[in-house]
Amino acid sequence: MPRAHAKNLRVVVVTCPSLALARKIARAVVQKRLAACVNLVRSPVESFYTWEGKLETAREQLLLIKTTAARLPQLEREVKRLHSYDVPEFVAWPITEGSADYLSWLSRTVANPTR
Repeated sequence: MPRAHAKNLRVVVVTCPSLALARKIARAVVQKRLAACVNLVRSPVESFYTWEGKLETAREQLLLIKTTAARLPQLEREVKRLHSYDVPEFVAWPITEGSADYLSWLSRTVANPTR
């Protein structure tokens, strides 16, 4: 299968404090076609970070959200609206290559929010 370049596609990382919130965000962004797919990593990740000058640790649920660059602003607004953190993690990486069939599906799914 040929590999395709995907300069306008993104993977977004979001962490959540609970499985229930992670599922809520995943469902909402897929239903609104802000993302084509969300992977919910079912094993909690252990996060280390500084918050208000103190070293903190937390067990969090990890979401891997596949979307397009054009949908990032709307996706970020929806994540912030639903999230319980004051400053939720929202980090996007470009997808540089992948299966042509998968990347085409991803683009079509997110590009047609009325379907």
